[in-house]
Amino acid sequence: MPPPEFQIFGTPHLVVMGLTLGVPLLLAEAARRTASKRVADAGAYLLAGTLLINESIHWGYRLNAVGWSRFVQDHLPLHVCGITILLTAAALIFRRQRIYEIVYFWGLAGSTNAIITPGDLEAGFPDYRFFQYFIAHSGIVAGVLYATLALKMRPTLDGLFRAFVALNLLAVVLGVLNFLLGSNYMFLCRPPAGTESPFFFAGWPWYIPIIGLVALGMFFVVLSPFLVTRWWASRTPNGPA
Repeated sequence: MPPPEFQIFGTPHLVVMGLTLGVPLLLAEAARRTASKRVADAGAYLLAGTLLINESIHWGYRLNAVGWSRFVQDHLPLHVCGITILLTAAALIFRRQRIYEIVYFWGLAGSTNAIITPGDLEAGFPDYRFFQYFIAHSGIVAGVLYATLALKMRPTLDGLFRAFVALNLLAVVLGVLNFLLGSNYMFLCRPPAGTESPFFFAGWPWYIPIIGLVALGMFFVVLSPFLVTRWWASRTPNGPA
């Protein structure tokens, strides 16, 4: 029996998008109301553990399904979202500002698009792959929101440029790796099959610099609430620095 087909903006998809915002907001509110470091830490570890367990199970699932050769070629955690999953868990556990800034920009700009317009989701609800995909991508966004709201970590303009430089350096490294392995990590060699994302409208290789510029623009978009807040505070007497 074939797996159920994923329906974009169907009921399961809409529920997932609601949970992506609702879960970190509820956890952050619990941390705020209790004013307890233990509760804040528990929320961070819960989200980090969920990401790592989900990713580990996914590696085992893929390895069993395709074997070592295909796993190395296609399923290592070397797409931006795969790397961001591990970095998000690290940011939640270790609270390193540089790691947080990378996942803030990569996660909110990249994973949000992957949640709204899934590019390579192979099956719909209630297939395992549906849950795996959205736990991974929604977990990134949830982790970033929780770190921002509950752990009081904040992105910076300098961090934006560091995240963008890191993204381009990653593309260079993965470009070489793709050449050696015949792989398509970061979709540098071809767009994802069956994607409904509007960002792959141009042919190869033109979509690569286009997506880079779009990513930079989205980085500014997700930073804008903090830029506006800081600008307003600087104009307000006795406002925070």
